[in-house]
Amino acid sequence: MADADTKTSITSDIKVEDAGACLKKITIEITPEAVDAHIGESIDTVAAEANMPGFRKGRAPRRLVEKKFGPAVREETKNRLVAQAYQEAIEKHELKVVGDPQANELADLEVVAGQPISFTVEVEVMPEFEMPGLDDIKVQKPLFEVDDELVGRELDKLCVNEGELEERDAAEPGDYLTGHGIMLDSKGAEHHNIPGAVVQVPTPDKDGKGMVLGVLVEDFAKQLGLPKPGEKVTIKTKGPENHEIEAVRGEDLTITFEVETVQRIIKADANELAGRYGFEDLDGFKGAIRGRLEQRAAIDQQSAMRQQIAQHMLNGADFQLPERLSAQQAQRTFERRRMELMYRGADPAQIEEHIAELRAASTDASQRELKLFFILNKAAEQLEVQVSESELNGQIARLAIERGQRPEQFRQELIQNNRIASLYQQLREHKTMDAILSKADITDVKPEDYKPADETSA
Repeated sequence: MADADTKTSITSDIKVEDAGACLKKITIEITPEAVDAHIGESIDTVAAEANMPGFRKGRAPRRLVEKKFGPAVREETKNRLVAQAYQEAIEKHELKVVGDPQANELADLEVVAGQPISFTVEVEVMPEFEMPGLDDIKVQKPLFEVDDELVGRELDKLCVNEGELEERDAAEPGDYLTGHGIMLDSKGAEHHNIPGAVVQVPTPDKDGKGMVLGVLVEDFAKQLGLPKPGEKVTIKTKGPENHEIEAVRGEDLTITFEVETVQRIIKADANELAGRYGFEDLDGFKGAIRGRLEQRAAIDQQSAMRQQIAQHMLNGADFQLPERLSAQQAQRTFERRRMELMYRGADPAQIEEHIAELRAASTDASQRELKLFFILNKAAEQLEVQVSESELNGQIARLAIERGQRPEQFRQELIQNNRIASLYQQLREHKTMDAILSKADITDVKPEDYKPADETSA
């Protein structure tokens, strides 16, 4: 039996040329022998299954089968040959491709028996750069403290989260509106149609900003007003430049929101909530809250040190990014930030608000995120960082507990939302930065003396 790794080449020539920053132009020629072999295999497959008048299944003459199914067979053959040849080129030249290849000429490419096929594609690849030094990096270790004020704020937040919803006849700042939201662009194309969407009437501390259908709107409070159930409001805004849906970026958007219910959260009583959680008194409940906050402070402390490592690497690596910031790459950035916020204990509403802010952030901020992704990926390879299945399961269990879910329930949620890969990437990046931290020059500092690194999602 032939070695599974040994493949017969179908190409006679592959040329790879630089076509720009992180852009490669690949010219590929497929041999006439490969073309004939694939056409023959496809015709044989069709002939064996073809039902043609006057002949039993699979018994029709080959020339009749080829006459009837020839165009479809050649189109299917072209697609298979191009895909196989492209993969062969990527593997042979060890190209680390990001995003999908672009080849405008493929639609007009014809497959002719006995003739080679030539085509050109452009692909974006991982940037090449020199890694900054990873030894003896100076890092501040902030000694975060959990005081009574912090415990009180967390208790108040729990009382809100565990409060009851009270239906209202009209909205006031802080109330939640449930309704049907639809997002259209200037051409009338629909990008979201969401029954049961929820928006919050901005509170005074939001300076009029608010979120609807994942988009942050600067004058949301003014446009939304204080609607009643049954009323429809129209919000006009500009599509965020970093939105994962490319057609939304920079577009004039019209969002209609038909209000179905207006609800206000009535905070739970702290003493009653303590009993609900199984504590004899409020002091015991506060003690448990303090313990949880101390665990979170340790996570925040580690995150603060990782941010400094990330900033050191961003400052020390100079390279150009792929110019086509694809929707897939933007989505990866958002999922990366989402996982980090979960890790740091943010609640779902805070996470979605933060993601909306990230969509609206400057292109520079988005590019910094993407640059860090490439740097950490290279550092992980250099340090041979791996993530085991047990480590992944442990992280799932920890995040599930933080969110008040069973691990198997949270795992299923991650799978349904295609976020397992993002969680794996987060763990790999954390292990990479912790490996660098193990060799760093770390100094303890008081919270008031700590100078945070520039904002990153590390």
